[in-house]
Amino acid sequence: MPLKSTQNLLDYDREHIWHPYTSMRNPLPVYAVESASGVTIKLADGRELIDAMSSWWAAIHGYNHPVLNQAIEQQLQSMSHIMFGGLTHRPAVELAKILIDITAEPLQHVFFADSGSVSVEVAIKMAVQYAYALGNRNKQKLLTVCGGYHGDTLGGMSVCDPVNGMHTMFSDILPQQIFAPQPECNDDGSTNIDELEVLLNKHQDEICAVIIEPVVQGAGGMHFYCAQYLQQLRVLCDQYNVLLILDEIATGFGRTGTLFAYEQAGIVPDILCLGKALTGGYMTLAATLSSKKVVDGINADGSGVLMHGPTFMANPLACAVANASIELLLSSCWQNKVAQLEQQLYKELKPCRSLPAVKEVRVKGAIGVVELYRPVNMAVLQAAFVKQGVWIRPFNRLVYIMPPYIIQPDELSRLTSAIYKVLSQSRGCNSS
Repeated sequence: MPLKSTQNLLDYDREHIWHPYTSMRNPLPVYAVESASGVTIKLADGRELIDAMSSWWAAIHGYNHPVLNQAIEQQLQSMSHIMFGGLTHRPAVELAKILIDITAEPLQHVFFADSGSVSVEVAIKMAVQYAYALGNRNKQKLLTVCGGYHGDTLGGMSVCDPVNGMHTMFSDILPQQIFAPQPECNDDGSTNIDELEVLLNKHQDEICAVIIEPVVQGAGGMHFYCAQYLQQLRVLCDQYNVLLILDEIATGFGRTGTLFAYEQAGIVPDILCLGKALTGGYMTLAATLSSKKVVDGINADGSGVLMHGPTFMANPLACAVANASIELLLSSCWQNKVAQLEQQLYKELKPCRSLPAVKEVRVKGAIGVVELYRPVNMAVLQAAFVKQGVWIRPFNRLVYIMPPYIIQPDELSRLTSAIYKVLSQSRGCNSS
């Protein structure tokens, strides 16, 4: 039976479709989208919303971009997909080259995955296989920090925050990793890295790698920390002979003010995970880059075969649009734009600090965060933002925005003013 009306569609959706982090018995409301263009989402009922989320931080150029549309349409004329086992193609090779060219020089090898979570799985397997091939077969664990988020697959979940994360119910089936305190930095540049070193020293015979989100911990709580911590971490990884994996799935491609967040610390990871904005939000694709050191280590036992191979690895459509998206970004004045967004976000979110429900306001690059004392009522707050003509998706105690880089000042002001207005009036949040 065809779903003739929008209400039919919504009713069927509510009855049969799981949405992210929601219940089938009592699901959160959803809004039917008819189209999206630029920074505007058009709902099926005709309402238009300014997008603050970049479709979970991926659509950095906005929606329906003619350059990205053309890249996909052109690639469709030759092939939409081809297996990557035993075959290769121009979009994948060109994408590998551009990723190698724009990342730090030691990162010379690329493994294409089909999502950010899978790229983390690949990174973990690289690190374990690296230690195994070198004869360090007890090195099966990872060291990470509290407050992190690395995806919803099993390996990724195992290095997410074990207490306040979203995966505690699965703890008994997950690999047991080692957790240091969340990174903290003082005004004088000192950090709490000593607490991580104690664990690294104690478990050095078990740890194959450290994995961390550089500078910004994303979905785990939007926690910002200083570059000095990363600099000290790089030294410790070298000292204790463990690999350093940086998860830049959320921070890569300019979001924090540099093309990659690790640049702010002047360090280089052994393994780098990229995703989200890689294709400009058009298609799912990720990449795990590694140094020659990692490749040589995996090859130490003579095989060198990395044991992973997704069906849609290096999908030609995704690679083609990724090439176009990166070229579009690099040919723009993105640094100035992100700096302008940072200044405006700081100025216009600052008044939220006076609201009783607000604990803290923080800004980093094109990321604005208003942290509340208590978790929000998602359904109430979401509806209030839609009523204001904006698309802002809070979670837990955070109301945050990561808008497309193309957003105009007046459009950004509508987002920030909506946050202030909704938080000052809504029943969806409460003070401590």
